[in-house]
Amino acid sequence: MYFLSQTGGVAKLRSDLMDVKVLREVDADGLERWEPVMKSAFPIRPEDVRRVFELQKLAAPASSRTRWSVEDFIDDFAHPGGPLRAVRVHKKRVRYAIDRCTLELSDVVADGQSTRTLAVESEDAAAVVALVRAMGHWGWVNTNYPRGLRALLDGEPERYAVIDAGTNSVKFHIGQRDRDGAWRTLVDRAEITRIGEGLEERGEIAPAAVQRTVAAIRGMVDDATQHRVRAIAAVGTAGLRIARNRDAVLSTLREATGVSIEVISGDEEARLAYLAVVASLGLVHDAVVVFDTGGGSSQFTFGRGTDVADRFSVDVGAVRVTDRFGLSNAVSLAVVDDALASIGADLGRLDGHPGPHALVGMGGAVTNMTAVMHGLTTYDPDVVQGSVLSREEVDRQIALYASRDADARRRIVGLQPKRAEVILAGACIIRSIMAKLGVESLTVSDRGLRHGVLMERFGP
Repeated sequence: MYFLSQTGGVAKLRSDLMDVKVLREVDADGLERWEPVMKSAFPIRPEDVRRVFELQKLAAPASSRTRWSVEDFIDDFAHPGGPLRAVRVHKKRVRYAIDRCTLELSDVVADGQSTRTLAVESEDAAAVVALVRAMGHWGWVNTNYPRGLRALLDGEPERYAVIDAGTNSVKFHIGQRDRDGAWRTLVDRAEITRIGEGLEERGEIAPAAVQRTVAAIRGMVDDATQHRVRAIAAVGTAGLRIARNRDAVLSTLREATGVSIEVISGDEEARLAYLAVVASLGLVHDAVVVFDTGGGSSQFTFGRGTDVADRFSVDVGAVRVTDRFGLSNAVSLAVVDDALASIGADLGRLDGHPGPHALVGMGGAVTNMTAVMHGLTTYDPDVVQGSVLSREEVDRQIALYASRDADARRRIVGLQPKRAEVILAGACIIRSIMAKLGVESLTVSDRGLRHGVLMERFGP
């Protein structure tokens, strides 16, 4: 039996002993050091009761008893509305010894509510960190028993966060799984960090871009903590895939933010995004092509419903095209034509593919262009989701962006100011994709890779 207090402390009754541990330390990795400080056999005396309450940082209620049996203790202090909360817990445990650590896998039933826990313990903190990383569980929040029991019994909602570290922006999503299994969005935003700035020329991610990304991810981790998420999954895409200094950048990000980013392949990126799009738009029977054009690459997935027939990534991205043709500035239509011709050649892998029933576009370029089309002073994902972007509208916006430099583009209603440098390149890529596949319009999805990761990692 656990005795929980509102102060976050815990005492437990096991084998007629009052057993109390105190949290002494939490390190930078979130590992906790608990120290046993009391074991007293029942019946216990007044000084034992005072000690239990002192360790819970509570004032001991007055009582005339000189001894407390277990039943007396529950009646006096753990009754409904009392200072302590009694929770009957049954655990079925299996223990393992791996790499200097003890692992304990437990099926837990607490007052009729069930869950499963995994504990990794060692006096060697580095060994714990290494093993948790090796098991692929590093993104999960380290949750102690007092907090875990309260969350289980109080029905605390399941919340999970996803960070998508792209070439141009870092996207952040917090989803809550409701009792019916449906996902509800709590937070969905992006920070322009341009981690791929200059990557085309140098082959490496610049220190300034790393620091911008660190700042963005730190803010996202703080947000996730405030929302009490259970886990954070983080993935990296094209910019991190191709950078020579990728390992050093990932190490810096991990040390500065506590987040371990998994760099995924272009094929995996496309597959996860496709699943999110098909589910959100209800395209369960049609032949569909879903594309996501980012800062460093564009992903394509061909399928019917949830069945994927083909998927691939092409190294054509808005940051790279911007750098190559100077598209952050106002340019002539001749420069635009040159960019379109180059993009078309780079998208040669699309040649010969039949036109789909539905072409779906996603990513910052598509959603920003849709916001401009609707004149959204404040971005509204519900307006953007499912909108139709015509080839005529894409041509109009290409001409609009080509006639203005980045500063002038920032005054366009609906355009995210930090995307002003790369929006023309993004529009050119979208126009080339539509031409290659022979379609006159596309459907816009505000859902993307981050939503697919959420579904894949944390349940349907």
